[in-house]
Amino acid sequence: MTPTDLASPPRVLLVLPQDEGAGALEGYLKERGFEVLRVHEGAAGYDVLDREPVDVLISYLQTARIDGMRLIQLARQRNAEICSIILASSDEIELGTEAMRQGAYDFQVRPVNLTKIGAVLDRGLSYQRLVGEVQAEQVASSRATVLLVGETGTGKGEVAKAIHQLSPRRNRPFVETNCGALPDSIVESELFGHERGAFTGASTSRKGRFELADEGTLFLDEVGDLSGATQVKLLRVIQSGEFERVGGTQTQRVDSRLLAATNRDLEQMVEEGSYRQDLFYRLNVVTIKIPPLRECGDDIPLLVNEFLREFCLENDKELRMRSEVMDLLTDYKWPGNVRELKNCLEGMVVMAKNGAELSEADIPSPIRQAPRRAGSGGINAGMTMREIEKEAIVATLKAVDFDRRKAAKMLEIGLSTLYRKEKEYGLRLQNTA
Repeated sequence: MTPTDLASPPRVLLVLPQDEGAGALEGYLKERGFEVLRVHEGAAGYDVLDREPVDVLISYLQTARIDGMRLIQLARQRNAEICSIILASSDEIELGTEAMRQGAYDFQVRPVNLTKIGAVLDRGLSYQRLVGEVQAEQVASSRATVLLVGETGTGKGEVAKAIHQLSPRRNRPFVETNCGALPDSIVESELFGHERGAFTGASTSRKGRFELADEGTLFLDEVGDLSGATQVKLLRVIQSGEFERVGGTQTQRVDSRLLAATNRDLEQMVEEGSYRQDLFYRLNVVTIKIPPLRECGDDIPLLVNEFLREFCLENDKELRMRSEVMDLLTDYKWPGNVRELKNCLEGMVVMAKNGAELSEADIPSPIRQAPRRAGSGGINAGMTMREIEKEAIVATLKAVDFDRRKAAKMLEIGLSTLYRKEKEYGLRLQNTA
């Protein structure tokens, strides 16, 4: 089962006994527009998860017949990005922490604090949108080959994993390999396997990535780096599902769903003759473009909070972050994209003392001293034309107090074009009159 469409009301499964706190929580969620499914014991919750798509699971840690830990495991099998919240008693805090290690998004000590529950839901559902909104529900349910396009570090691998987890193949292997990291001399062996004696050092037969991904999903990263000879063999296996191991004569047949990724312009490579046109068309059945982090400024605080939570758990630390730290991280351009942001947060957490409050001094100096990103005031050298246009729109709207008719006139564009540009750049500005 797949997550529900988050454009419709998010669906919440409550696995709570009949008591006053549970009733108040159910009423609060309905007031906020959630669709609520309510059961009173873990076994009933298990049945719901097994047959219904659910965006949020809220459960007591201890429930009748099946406990909250088991419910988390099933929920994550059905929806890898589900927002699971465990409610524990004051003497179950250690078990609540373990629940988060096993995949719960958050745990809270009873009695329930509705304001805190609301904040966690906002954060958790926003994270679901970030990971899964890239047409994943429609794409994942099909067998179509998907080409993920984006700069290095934008999270193409994470999107590929999300597609696999949302697909009917979720319980089968997810196999990934970076084509750009493999020398030409071994790439065919890695992809298609080899027979004993196929080359010096091949003392035994070995399955390749395609065989290992049989009935599952194969993710080929940096597919633009494949040699011409390997492109021919890859085209054949995509077309027919058949290939021979290196040094072998027996035809192997596999059923693997292919996801590919590249940071290169394959269309340009086709025009230049360095990439096969027929292979490009086979890979390009569905294209998902993943924008660089500098164009997704509104997502940075969300990612910072998620990575901070993740690395605090991994390192058994409790850390807080000053607001000016979040401002600096949001204003940075992140040329290394999500990967750079994640590495930055991991380093900050590892080096910080437990219980500390992260300050500007904890940010690595190259990031702390770098020019601010687009949208934080002014045009800087090296900005793209998209960033400059976005900055001009933001500055003009602020200058006319968000009077869009005046702004459109000053920018010498139509009012409908201005609205379209705001949507294109993901601007969430005041006074939408």
